Amino acid sequence: MSAVAGPERPQVVSHVQQALSYTVFDCKWVPRSARLLCLGSAARGTGLIQLYELHGARLELLREIEKPKPIKCGTFGATSLQQRYLATGDFDGNLNIWNLEAPEIPVYSVKGHKEIINSIDGVGGLGIGEGAPEIVTGSRDGTVKVWDPRQNDTPVANMEPVQGESKRDCWTVAFGNAYNQEERVVCAGYDNGDIKLFDLKTMSLRWETNIKNGVCSVEFDRKDINMNKLVATSLEGKFHVFDMRTQHPTKGFASVSEKAQKSTIWQVRHLPQNRDVFMTSGGSGSLHLWKYEYPAQRSKKDSEGSEMGVAGSLSLLQNVTLSTQPISSLDWSPDKKGLCVCGAFDQTVRVLIVTKLNKI
Repeated sequence: MSAVAGPERPQVVSHVQQALSYTVFDCKWVPRSARLLCLGSAARGTGLIQLYELHGARLELLREIEKPKPIKCGTFGATSLQQRYLATGDFDGNLNIWNLEAPEIPVYSVKGHKEIINSIDGVGGLGIGEGAPEIVTGSRDGTVKVWDPRQNDTPVANMEPVQGESKRDCWTVAFGNAYNQEERVVCAGYDNGDIKLFDLKTMSLRWETNIKNGVCSVEFDRKDINMNKLVATSLEGKFHVFDMRTQHPTKGFASVSEKAQKSTIWQVRHLPQNRDVFMTSGGSGSLHLWKYEYPAQRSKKDSEGSEMGVAGSLSLLQNVTLSTQPISSLDWSPDKKGLCVCGAFDQTVRVLIVTKLNKI
């Protein structure tokens, strides 16, 4: 790892801090707007969705929506830019899709899992990625399911433990490889360190590995291109970057790992405008901004003549400590480069500005 020095170093500036009266589990920018959402759990055990608008250096609360069950995660990834419907996963295993203009009843609802939905992702919406709009959910019940909101009640894919295999808590899911109408993958990370890559075209397990530590967050650098890179973060402060372009028949994908800190890395999010820059959020209340540098050659032949990938290197662009509590959620604005929102367990949501991203 190298650290970028000098005046060209990006700065992470805390622009607005908003205290909340509840536990926030996820926060999301509303696409094509200066609005953001906070999703979480109220003290009395109900779910909350708060919609804020950014006005200069303050956040104005536009709407507060209370729901029966705490809300763990949300995504806009499967909706159109016109509708901007929010899909959420809750503590009771329900997948709901909300029209935020009329949020009284969901536009789509299914009891997706027997236990809490820990993680959700969407693809095929927002003009990102080819193919059908789909939502993936990962749950404590050990299953990963893919949903097409145009079909009722039944998932279009269900990845569950095979008979005799113990069920593992799925903590994180992400779509990738959606570069045409046919191709699409889902990556899932589990509490025992397993990472599994499911190919939705062939309905098969394409690759699996274990990083020896609970997998908190996985994300492809872009969903809508040929698989390029995948970052996986872990419970004990380490993260791995896999080069997903070349899969070796026995060794799988080349990777580089970095021990960022002693505590859990809760999330990773790639900068939408530059897929080689990403931010990790930590259990120590810190954020780290990274850049991936590609090697001179991304693949080479092994002694048998099989192609194998070559991992690149990582440089730390900046790090900052914002909170005494874990920063559990993070989202870049898809529209304004360097604008970011994060939610922490100190019941605070922060809007951040990352400067000088054009210079790196």
